[in-house]
Amino acid sequence: MKIDIILAGVGGQGILSIATIVGYAAVKRGMYMKQAEVHGMSQRGGDVQSHFRLSDHEIASDLIPMGKADMIISVEPMESLRYLPWLNPETGWLITNSQPFINIPNYPDVDKLNATLDGLKNKVVIDADKIASELGSARSANMVILGAASPYLQLPFEEIEAAVRENFARKGDDVVNTNIACLRAGREFAEKMK
Repeated sequence: MKIDIILAGVGGQGILSIATIVGYAAVKRGMYMKQAEVHGMSQRGGDVQSHFRLSDHEIASDLIPMGKADMIISVEPMESLRYLPWLNPETGWLITNSQPFINIPNYPDVDKLNATLDGLKNKVVIDADKIASELGSARSANMVILGAASPYLQLPFEEIEAAVRENFARKGDDVVNTNIACLRAGREFAEKMK
């Protein structure tokens, strides 16, 4: 088993939390993991991406070849499209937030961006911001996205959930429970699309 993921978004949206949680669940299963250096501006508002590879056997490189990624997990739609050249055009899945984070003056036309997303073969486009806000924490949109990606990660959902609990435990039960609720809501959305 192997899965190659491009993580993408904007600094401050919780991309590294997604990587931490998936990595924790995978390593706990005895899998190998490699994550390339995070590229982009890690401060709030800059674009960020990283290659993230999981396998049940040793991984030689931390970089994913063009056209070979199994998944793009993105917390921002324009950033998801930026990395489409890495996605396997036949079998790859794009999981992205539908809500743009407009932080630049020349942000692409949102209707054109949505039309491009609509034209993709394998995708889950979810309003993670709205779902997270309704569940009590706008900052947990990344957990909605992770939940939406979870059916395609080849990891048991219970183990992803346990990793979320572990990751947020130091912040208290309320934070843990909100993040679990967001994770479950994202998964439920994705499963309805199957």
